[in-house]
Amino acid sequence: MIYYLIVGITFTISIIVSKILKDKFQIYSECKLQNNMSGKEIAEKMLSDCGIYDVEVISIEGFLTDYYDPINKTVNLSEKVYYENTAASASVAAHECGHALQHKHGYNMLKLRNYLIPFLNFSSRFTSLLIISGLTVFYSSGGKSSILLKMGLCFFFLAVLFSFVTLPIEFDASKRALNWLKEKNIVSYQEYDQAKDSLKWASMTYIISAMGSLVQFIYFLSVLNRKEED
Repeated sequence: MIYYLIVGITFTISIIVSKILKDKFQIYSECKLQNNMSGKEIAEKMLSDCGIYDVEVISIEGFLTDYYDPINKTVNLSEKVYYENTAASASVAAHECGHALQHKHGYNMLKLRNYLIPFLNFSSRFTSLLIISGLTVFYSSGGKSSILLKMGLCFFFLAVLFSFVTLPIEFDASKRALNWLKEKNIVSYQEYDQAKDSLKWASMTYIISAMGSLVQFIYFLSVLNRKEED
């Protein structure tokens, strides 16, 4: 019962934050930049200003599906961000270029996350199965057989670790983006505040995800410890 309450609360908060983010993006998408630069142009200028010439800016389908691909060396911008000349598109485009800048400079947290990805891809296939079957065996044995549950929790911990490693990466990319937008006078004072607010709410989605996974992990760990103590 407690577990479902935790999941329900986390899911509800996530939905609320996501709704606020989309509303903010829609509002700031109605405010055209004074310099009339599109997200594509802003991304290309930031990459050029930072001495990055081997990364291509391309358009992809979707809404807020933007990401930087370090393998193919591409900044992938959703169509709205790619074509529009707004504070919202400027913030997202510059943020993704912030990741390209991290890649160029060998940002340590990004290196750590990239190192974790293969392990996470492997563990994610078995985490849910191990935890569900582990809990079943654990309770049916009166807490005497916990090996499957412990294995599941070890795999789940990788997901928790990954989500928290992601936080400073996202914060740093936003910081690099905002600094560049301000230093190069790409946006006005009002547009800067809008870009900053957009990135703040985008970062909230990562915070909620990380906290939700941590609370779930602590709950499963408490179940294990409580039964073993009994």
